[in-house]
Amino acid sequence: MELDLSNVKGFEEEIEASITIDELYQVKVKYLGKKGSISLLNKQMKNFPPEQRPEIGKKINELRTRFEELYNARYNRLKEEEKKKRLEQESIDVTMPGFPFTPGALHPITRVYYEIVDIFTAMGFEVATGPEVEYDYYNFEALNIPKEHPARDMQDTFYITDEILLRTHTSPVQIRVMEANTPPIKIIAPGKVYRCDHDVTHSPMFHQVEGLLVAEKVTFADLKGTLTLFIKRMFGEDIPVRFRPSFFPFTEPSAEVDMGCVICGGKGCRVCGHTGWLEILGCGMVDPEVFKSVKYDTEKYQGYAFGMGIERIAMLKYGIDDLRLFYDNKLRFLKQF
Repeated sequence: MELDLSNVKGFEEEIEASITIDELYQVKVKYLGKKGSISLLNKQMKNFPPEQRPEIGKKINELRTRFEELYNARYNRLKEEEKKKRLEQESIDVTMPGFPFTPGALHPITRVYYEIVDIFTAMGFEVATGPEVEYDYYNFEALNIPKEHPARDMQDTFYITDEILLRTHTSPVQIRVMEANTPPIKIIAPGKVYRCDHDVTHSPMFHQVEGLLVAEKVTFADLKGTLTLFIKRMFGEDIPVRFRPSFFPFTEPSAEVDMGCVICGGKGCRVCGHTGWLEILGCGMVDPEVFKSVKYDTEKYQGYAFGMGIERIAMLKYGIDDLRLFYDNKLRFLKQF
């Protein structure tokens, strides 16, 4: 009685005829899979007397070993052929011209941000930062804006809880710096701020720069000189500047600063409301109530503060009339910078 090998004949030819690794694998499944022809030979063992079974088992193992040797050899050859083909397809012709890469550039807001920081640091200001998720105390109360104060209506606030919010300005950084330091203090606090607003001139997220100077014998004239120098360095020496009385809860006296319209040269146009002037920032002398919240001697120290929107500065500097263009990420717009 002989082992029936009729179902396993021809595997050598099938292995050699496989031209891809997937085809070769299917041959392996056919013969060595759970229901493969070679695997099923073990079921014939029961048909042989016990004394013949060792010899039959040896033949089956030799057959399996022969299959695996041929399979592995063919697999290695196919693998090498695929590698060679892939290298030929992926080869680079170094004589061909390269792809045209467009160099990147800083976003216009980032450019103006750096320019503002450079101007003020050249005047001796240091850069300070603080959290964007802020306590109501630092954002409002310590700045002389208690709960129910009408000035809170000036800022549409994103509240997280009754006491935690997304900061509406970077002025809280001033309080944190004053709490941790004694005068003299001379800082700017640039960063992101958040308000519930969105139109051609407002965004729910935008950037501000707050400034603070605290020392002895500080006057409004110091404030005027600082801001006039900043505007002329940012927009040019010929730009006229004026200060108008205004109101802010954390400064007294307060002022808004205008500069000559950069669009019409002061002649009057739609952008400046035909006045020849553009509002650029707010400022004032630090209110003594703010100093009391940080336990500064109001008889000894005086200070001034100012704040401006970086987007507004960028709009005026580059003649942009829609704030949303900064955040649309349209290449036609960004490539201009």
